[in-house]
Amino acid sequence: MASYRDDAPGGIPMVAPSIETIEEIAGEALASIPETFRRHAGNVHIHVVDFPDEDVEKEMKLESPFDLLGLYQGVSMAERSVDHVANDIDRIFLYRRPILDYWCDSGEDLAHVVRHVLIHEIGHHLGLSDEDMEAIEALAEDRAATD
Repeated sequence: MASYRDDAPGGIPMVAPSIETIEEIAGEALASIPETFRRHAGNVHIHVVDFPDEDVEKEMKLESPFDLLGLYQGVSMAERSVDHVANDIDRIFLYRRPILDYWCDSGEDLAHVVRHVLIHEIGHHLGLSDEDMEAIEALAEDRAATD
């Protein structure tokens, strides 16, 4: 997986990574998730946008659009019944500007931040606990480190 910290002196790129770059990183992150979990996320559409929309801001009671890095919208697999009829698309939103803000503040590798947010949102889709999500992330990090 590419590192997005060594593009310029001091490790910070001169131009903020684009939506397309974040989409590429998210694709690499998705590929690093163990297959047993990734196959359940196959029907989830991943969207990268700059910020949450106003409805999401109000619904989530955000003080700032920078307060949310990602969001799963849909009915989690844990909440679905046998006769569940999908009336909307399951979606994961990755919010580029808040992710970049967090990345700059934390000093973490951008790929790590995107992978963390993506796994967390897939975890919501699967109805997993925070502990389960942490275990999946550890497996994904190990896999990404060996690629």
